[in-house]
Order: sequence, then C-alpha cells, then structure tokens
Amino acid sequence: MRHGATARSGYLNGRSDVPVTAAGLASCVAAATTLRFERVVGSDLARARDCAAAIARVAEVPVGTDARWRELDFGHWDGRHPDTLDPEQLAAFWADPDGAAPPGGERWSTLTARVGAALESLPPDTLVLTHAGAIRAALAVACGLDSRQVWMFDLPHAATVTLRRWPGAAPVTQITALR
Repeated sequence: MRHGATARSGYLNGRSDVPVTAAGLASCVAAATTLRFERVVGSDLARARDCAAAIARVAEVPVGTDARWRELDFGHWDGRHPDTLDPEQLAAFWADPDGAAPPGGERWSTLTARVGAALESLPPDTLVLTHAGAIRAALAVACGLDSRQVWMFDLPHAATVTLRRWPGAAPVTQITALR
C-alpha cells in the first residue's frame, strides 16, 4: 500500500521525512479494512511508518519497519517540486531512471536491488506500507517489468497492489488486485 497523502503532495519527497496528513492516515486505515494480512511492515520514513503503525493498531497485528522500503533518493531534487527542475534533466530521468539518475541521487537499479531484497525476505500475508517508487520497483522485480512499464500503473495515495508469489529458484508472481 502506498502511504497516505502528505501536505507536500506532488513534490519529489524521496528521502525527505514529511509527515502524513490526518486525512491521509485515515484513508490508509480505511483501505486496509478490505485486506487480509497477518503483519504490517512500513518504510522507516514517517509518512509510511505512521500509516503502518495505525493500521497495525486497528487490525491488532504486529508492525515493524524496514528502511529497504524507502522511496527513491532524489538527491539534489529531494523535496523540490518538478516544476522547479530543469525540464530536460527531468525528462531524461523519467525516460531512463538508471542512466540519468537525479544529481546526487539513487539509480533505478539501486532502488530495485534493495526493494527486491526486501521483497524476498518478506513473510507471506504481510501488508507493506511504502512509497510509489518502491511499489514500482517491487513490480519490476516481481513481475519482470521494465522501468517504463511500471509507470503505466497509477498509484495514488493509499493505493494497494496485491501480489501472490510462488517461491522457488525462479519465483512467479501474479498481480491479483490493484485498488
């Protein structure tokens, strides 16, 4: 699940630790009532961590944090609105987030590697509260999608993507829901 709305929605918040709004928190708790899970894990950034804690409290399940579920580090762009950035640099990043990473920021391959490791160590029936970039990285790793294909998914605040994984030497993943 993507974290709830923040007061700085539309910005490249990345590693900026902006808080979730009360309405954003409530939207995640409401969305979680339709899901089945035995534990919750959240990114260690407040906007995801606080949503994870609230959901776990209501559902009466264990909660933990895992920094590997953090958003992409936007480096010098972190906390800035896209309209304030050089449009050519930004376009190059969206077209090739690995080859044209944000200045001082994280490459797409680094994000997918850490999210992939987090995904592999995730117990079944776990709800993860994270960020749009981390969800897209998980879809890339789990479903074999490339960086352009994962942008086809609209991931508004409190959106949920449900995956079913079959373990093995070459795990198979199916997207079973997108809300």
